[in-house]
Amino acid sequence: MDSIYFLIVGILMALAVSGLVVGVANDAVNFMNSAIGSKAAPKYVILIIASLGIMIGALTSSGMMEVARSGVFYPAAFSFQEIMMLFLAVMFANVILLDLFNTFGLPTSTTVSLVFGLLGAAIAVATIKISGDDSLTLNDLSKFINSGKAMVIISAILVSVVVAFITGAIVMYTTRMIFTFRYHKIFSKLGAFWCGIAFTAIAYFAIFKGMKSSGIISPELMSYISNNLGQSLLLIWATCSALMAILQHLFKINILKITILAGTFSLSLAFAGNDLVNFIGVPIAGYDSFRIASEVGDPNMLMGALNNPIKANSWFLAIAGIVMVLTLWFSKKAESVTETEINLAKKDEGTERFGSTLFSRSVVRLALSINKKYEKVVPKKIQDSIERRFEPMSDVDGADHVHFDLIRATVNLTLASILIAIATSLKLPLSTTYVTFMVAMGSSLSDRAWGRESAVYRVTGVLTVISGWFLTAVIAFIIAYVIGLALMYGGTIAIIAIAILCVYLFIQSSIIHKKREAKSTSHNKRMNANQEGGDIVAICNAEVTETMVAAIRIYKETLDGVFTEDRKALKALVKEANELYYAARERKYEVLSTIKQLEESYVDTGHFYVQVVDYMSEVTKALVHITRPAFDHIDNNHEGLNKDQVDDLIRINDQVSIIYDKINVMLQSQNFDNIEAVLQLKDGLFELIADAIKVQLRRIKTKTTSTKSSILYLNILNETKTMVLQSRNLLKSQKYFLEKRGE
Repeated sequence: MDSIYFLIVGILMALAVSGLVVGVANDAVNFMNSAIGSKAAPKYVILIIASLGIMIGALTSSGMMEVARSGVFYPAAFSFQEIMMLFLAVMFANVILLDLFNTFGLPTSTTVSLVFGLLGAAIAVATIKISGDDSLTLNDLSKFINSGKAMVIISAILVSVVVAFITGAIVMYTTRMIFTFRYHKIFSKLGAFWCGIAFTAIAYFAIFKGMKSSGIISPELMSYISNNLGQSLLLIWATCSALMAILQHLFKINILKITILAGTFSLSLAFAGNDLVNFIGVPIAGYDSFRIASEVGDPNMLMGALNNPIKANSWFLAIAGIVMVLTLWFSKKAESVTETEINLAKKDEGTERFGSTLFSRSVVRLALSINKKYEKVVPKKIQDSIERRFEPMSDVDGADHVHFDLIRATVNLTLASILIAIATSLKLPLSTTYVTFMVAMGSSLSDRAWGRESAVYRVTGVLTVISGWFLTAVIAFIIAYVIGLALMYGGTIAIIAIAILCVYLFIQSSIIHKKREAKSTSHNKRMNANQEGGDIVAICNAEVTETMVAAIRIYKETLDGVFTEDRKALKALVKEANELYYAARERKYEVLSTIKQLEESYVDTGHFYVQVVDYMSEVTKALVHITRPAFDHIDNNHEGLNKDQVDDLIRINDQVSIIYDKINVMLQSQNFDNIEAVLQLKDGLFELIADAIKVQLRRIKTKTTSTKSSILYLNILNETKTMVLQSRNLLKSQKYFLEKRGE
């Protein structure tokens, strides 16, 4: 056997590990979010429960591997050489695509990625095969491709998205009407029956989705349950309800938390048992193909043998399970994907990840219009009664600081389990990601987590994720198709080149993700700080100081870039200034949540912190108004500043540096004794700027300077004045905020 095939198998195995990492990072959102969002248990407990489910599911998943071998194309129509290129193209495309989604924290379907990757690669290989055979035409493509499979999956996506969202909304609305947010009293009476229903749904899901082909349950028992489904479910419900009642009333255990953890285990087991094929099915199929061809000794043999079911190697499954568990525990990208769904479903308001679009605004306006008509038709007493059922708990009532409560978490897990199990029993293909995500979105809508302050951003987020799902199919197909063509035409050179490209993209995405993570570090510190306030104040003061230090550095380097006409440096400074401004602007949206966490002694001076944040935003905005025109001037190859203008700006820069040095020392030391000196320096600087403007106006009259350079020069002077003025205001407000507490 040619040595190139050993290389291909090695690459496939490496891509299998990468596929496991990126796949678990994306799909962890399916089975962990309900437990994490409701804080049903410490995170390490949730991870242990999910890890157990993954390992059991992985070790019993071999019955699902046929999807990658013969589910989308007819292997008997392809030779060994062609099938290996096909599998290689699929894995390259799969890893690249899923890692891209993980980098930006967007959940998508690994099933859709796999199926459409297989479809794209198979069509690419089939097209080349047809072009090299005069007896075949494109009409013969159906001899190679099972095209009906793709249409079934697309239909299932459309149906599952709508059904899951609507069902989630209806069930959550009904559940909240029954239990309300103050559910503890009524739950003590009905909780055992409710959790019994949830456990029954979870057990049904685990049996028919997670264990049906696992070998854990004997075929005889499986057949009996299927033939006596109603009786089996009734028996499970009665048993679970009785057990829940005992745990709740005798042992005083919170049975909602047990139900949520059981659902987490069930979903993680089903995920590993059914979705493992998405990550290692193709590499295992490639390994089996290599083994079959090696035994025959003919690289041109047709691969009809892949139609025969072959039990996956237990060692492969065990290693895959271990890699998945390690990814679950240590992947930062998995946390990003999880945060996306939780942020879209959380009950509290704050900084929203997604923006506003015309369509999302139209959707919200339509909803408000329908609500107004509802208020006119439904009697006021009924409206008030419903409102009382949906009145959220306040901190005074003992509300937990969670994104959503245990009732909603139970609804999310139970309903997702029921829908997936029903679809599985009807042999309808669907994505667990789509169902779990849309159920969570529907329940959050009915639970009134989407208020008028956040609805437009949440709608944009949901639409962005849904759009990404459909793009998954298109992008997976295109990438796999292009790579398939490249591999077929390029051979060994193409294999090595694409492998290097894949590694490069993987490294770049990790760098991008780390940068995105770094941007949110200060926000997370502030939002997660405890209620003692001291930490909050320290974090806020550090952020102000860091911003001012960065501002003066960018200002100085911008002037240097203008003097030397360094386009590259100015471009980088524009990016830094923009990031500084966006960070300051985000703090304005977070200011209320920050003030809520301040200790009592800072409450009366909280308005000074509001001023600090506002002034900080203005300082960074002025900085942006300096860096952008400076870069545009040099980028457009306009004439640089003359010697007199440069000399004036150097003198001004020296004065600005002195002022900011004193400001930053006071901010860092929190000693504001020299604040009057800053005010005097500010007045002197303003006089210097005024003189520079007068001199420049005389230059303009005598035409000793160009128009563009004059505009840039005057803009720098005016924005410098604004920046220093707002910095002085910031310093005074920060002084009052820190010194006048408790007076």
